[in-house]
Amino acid sequence: VNGGWSSWTEWSNCNARCGRGWQKRSRTCTNPAPLNGGAFCEGMSVQKITCTALCPVDGNWEVWSEWSVCSPECEHLRVRECVAPPPRNGGKYCEGLSQESENCTDGLCIQDKKPLHEIKSQNIETASDIALYSGLGAAVIAVAVLVVGVTLYRRSQSEYGVDVIDSSALTGGFQTFNFKTVRQGNSLLLNSSMQPDLTVSRTYSGPICLQDPMDKELMTESSLFNPLSDIKVKVQSSFMVSLGVTERAEYHGKAHSGTFPHGNNRAFGTIQARNKATYIQNLSSISTTSELKTSAIFGHLGGRLVVPNTGVSLLIPHGAIPEESSWEIYLAITQKESSLQLEGSDVLLGPEVTCGPSDLSVSTPIALTIPHCAEVNSELWNIHLKKRTEQGKWEEVMSVEEETTSCYCLLDPYACHILLNSFGTYALIGEPISDCAVRQLKVAVFGCLSCNSLDYNLRVYCMDNTPCAFQEVVLDERLQGGQLLEEPKLLHFRGNTFSLQISVLDIPPFLWRIKPFTACQEIPFSRVWCSSQKPLHCAFSLERYTPATTQLSCKVCVRQVKGHEQILQIQTSILENERETITFFAQDDSNFPAQMGPKAFKIPYSIRQRICATFDTPNAKGKDWQMLAQKNSITRNLSYFATQSSPSAVILDLWEARHQHDGDLDSLACALEEIGRTHSKISDVTETEIEEPDFNYSRQNGL
Repeated sequence: VNGGWSSWTEWSNCNARCGRGWQKRSRTCTNPAPLNGGAFCEGMSVQKITCTALCPVDGNWEVWSEWSVCSPECEHLRVRECVAPPPRNGGKYCEGLSQESENCTDGLCIQDKKPLHEIKSQNIETASDIALYSGLGAAVIAVAVLVVGVTLYRRSQSEYGVDVIDSSALTGGFQTFNFKTVRQGNSLLLNSSMQPDLTVSRTYSGPICLQDPMDKELMTESSLFNPLSDIKVKVQSSFMVSLGVTERAEYHGKAHSGTFPHGNNRAFGTIQARNKATYIQNLSSISTTSELKTSAIFGHLGGRLVVPNTGVSLLIPHGAIPEESSWEIYLAITQKESSLQLEGSDVLLGPEVTCGPSDLSVSTPIALTIPHCAEVNSELWNIHLKKRTEQGKWEEVMSVEEETTSCYCLLDPYACHILLNSFGTYALIGEPISDCAVRQLKVAVFGCLSCNSLDYNLRVYCMDNTPCAFQEVVLDERLQGGQLLEEPKLLHFRGNTFSLQISVLDIPPFLWRIKPFTACQEIPFSRVWCSSQKPLHCAFSLERYTPATTQLSCKVCVRQVKGHEQILQIQTSILENERETITFFAQDDSNFPAQMGPKAFKIPYSIRQRICATFDTPNAKGKDWQMLAQKNSITRNLSYFATQSSPSAVILDLWEARHQHDGDLDSLACALEEIGRTHSKISDVTETEIEEPDFNYSRQNGL
């Protein structure tokens, strides 16, 4: 059967954001794929064309106009416009004022129909004395009011268990504050020195949306903890918080029964003390739980399981399950707090992943892919794979750099691909060897209107650079009505003990203002580096002066002291119908959580068989599976593949796991073709009379 080309894919986006670039499209020889020695398709598999992207043009002011005629108020004006040139294609608007005014009489304004310089000098002196004493009196009164205000403010803060002079006020956005509920009928806050009343408990369905501690009205309302369902919160006194007795509120979720192991399904929500109707309306169309697990029934042909938008997947190769058998296999991410006890500065680099059932064994290694947040460097990190036993204890399986035949780990820049012979619960642990070890953090900014229509909340998240960590934040924000305001950026956080600082800059002064003591916040190093649970986030509360203000422009700066810095430029509308939508995930695989049979694999089965038959057979000239591994950047722990019945098949399974999104068959075909050319040269020199098999079939058999 001769091969036939498939349809061309859509043209890719222009690779240049500004100026000249290129686009490409591709097709594959799979319609049909060549079989039984049939000819490969003729023609190009990839086409490229040039493209041009419009560059942003920043605006610039034109020259000032002439001064206007002097007005009755003794002022004249001049104006200018941002039209030289105007901003285009997303360019910045001009900075500065568009209008200026100044006195136009040099102080000779008319007073009582007489020129000012004709007024008697004694009257001027009298007026000057009055103005001087009035100014001094006003200054004294202002200072007294300021002192009283600061004193009252500090007292009010101490009643909430937060001392604004303490450095903890700067990190409040990253800590879970605990407030006692007020007994019904008591209009005053409980004093911090009183013993906590732990008998008062309310239930609600999500994390607490803490308002600004200055808002006494909110804190004293009896409806602060609105009764909803499923999750209980143990409320502890501010006195206990100040002593460091408790670090966070305790959440207890209802466990879901089922065939497969489940993490605690997270419930989401927020406290709305005022005007809850809008928020409840937003919740009506969204599920209250996040299901980070998937399952399907597989047979002898194998397939692939994917936990959508998390980077976690499981490849079941062809032949791993016995013929005429069907297994229900599941894949899940642990959502509750991990039971893994970390030592010293060790870091949990990715999610804790469970695949099963654990009592089944496969005849061919399965490929488990777990995302990680380490910047890969064997001189800076020592990365271990650990497995949880049936007794709940964790034992080390192997080090990624270790030579072993029990399993195999291949560390890519953003994921680890693990070949396993048994199901179970696995986790990646990173041990930093140097202070230069980098933990990659993703920084994202979300925003939403608060209960008060004039307030706008900015929430800055610092999470591990893994899709599953970002997925958790997205689910949280969707239920809180939050919107992603800017494309997330990558921050390289080093293990050098320096803290993380987050600040909001360049807020328009006459349109917005930020609550006191919240413009800059700092998180201790240990809190960032050793955080292996929920993503850290910091809340900033902005207030607009008038409801007519619908645009927000500012900068969010996230930096490690003496380290890497990222600045996110926020330019958005606070009105939902005017806001530009930003894509959450580059590859949305939520539509295909499970694929069974041949469609789950990128390499056609007939081509795979020919490759295995060629490379599994030992060859005196070295043209075997070892060179196939080398051409696919597999150079370590080759003894693992030597113990397999078909080393080439396991290498191709690893290739399938690494290329589940791009399916880069061209690179595999080039590697095979290069092997053919290399050994054709060897054959010409050493055995010119022996015909060398044609390795160019790699280009002619569907690749």
